[in-house]
Amino acid sequence: MTTRSPSEPRKQKRRVSFEKTFEERLAEEAERFRDAAAKAAPGMARELLLRRVQQAERTLHLNNWLKSPGLRPPTHS
Repeated sequence: MTTRSPSEPRKQKRRVSFEKTFEERLAEEAERFRDAAAKAAPGMARELLLRRVQQAERTLHLNNWLKSPGLRPPTHS
């Protein structure tokens, strides 16, 4: 493991700016996978595309839940 010397400059993280929100990009991704699955022949490839659709939709749902104003931390009884 190498360590940085005090005189060595720190690397800055690249900031990426997006034109669309995370939710918009995720919804578009789900729609692209849904369209691809509709065109695919029945089989493993189609099933994988449908899983990606479900994953994107679950992620969107969880993200909306996490951002909701009514979200409360769990209570420890």
